[in-house]
Amino acid sequence: MTGRVYLRPPWMQRNVGNRLAPLFGRSMVSRLTVRGRSSGRDRTVPVAVLDHEGERYLISYRGLSDWALNLRATPEARLTVRGRTETITTEEVPESDRPSLLTAYRERYGSMPTVSTVLDALPNPSDHPVFRIRG
Repeated sequence: MTGRVYLRPPWMQRNVGNRLAPLFGRSMVSRLTVRGRSSGRDRTVPVAVLDHEGERYLISYRGLSDWALNLRATPEARLTVRGRTETITTEEVPESDRPSLLTAYRERYGSMPTVSTVLDALPNPSDHPVFRIRG
């Protein structure tokens, strides 16, 4: 088994950008709240939900993030979109189905800071956990 592939965001993005993103990018950025797999405490992170061919997806574009590990452990979460919170259940998408979703994600969100750069640095679809949202 290989090590965890994850490109940690720089300090400024983690501590400033992630807090401000939902305020300025309300049409693109949502908030995902997942239960910590070890602590059991709720963790909230900004995410960009991909709408593709009638389905919604969460893509961990930086690699195997903590929120992706938490969803693997417990697929239930809360998603807040434009101030409206819904309880969701997710299922991980097989690696063979990820390339087209990553392409769609890049087309939709590639202009956001760091998205294209990170996807270029991690070109292997297996490095990006993808979760289909099931209401």
